[in-house]
Amino acid sequence: METLDIFKALSNEYRLQMLLWLKNPQQHFTAKQLESEAVNFDGGVCVGSITEKAGLAQSVVSSYLNALKQVGLVETQRVGKWTYYRYNASAINQFIENLYQQL
Repeated sequence: METLDIFKALSNEYRLQMLLWLKNPQQHFTAKQLESEAVNFDGGVCVGSITEKAGLAQSVVSSYLNALKQVGLVETQRVGKWTYYRYNASAINQFIENLYQQL
């Protein structure tokens, strides 16, 4: 993961907001929205729930989440026709450590 690519992904306020929601999903989503068929994917939130909260088109939300996935800030799991996203704490900690070393 490249530092500049991560900054680019985070420079969009919606992508940043979605990442913050995924950091603490219990705080930002209802228990029903957090129910998932995704086994062993704690903290995963369905794209539909994120779309509902963001108030944006599903295609836009999927694009934003994919940008976060490409730089490693979120993880995904596909279950049937649903895709679940969750915060990737280890990648974010690594990014912060790399940034600290670089600066």
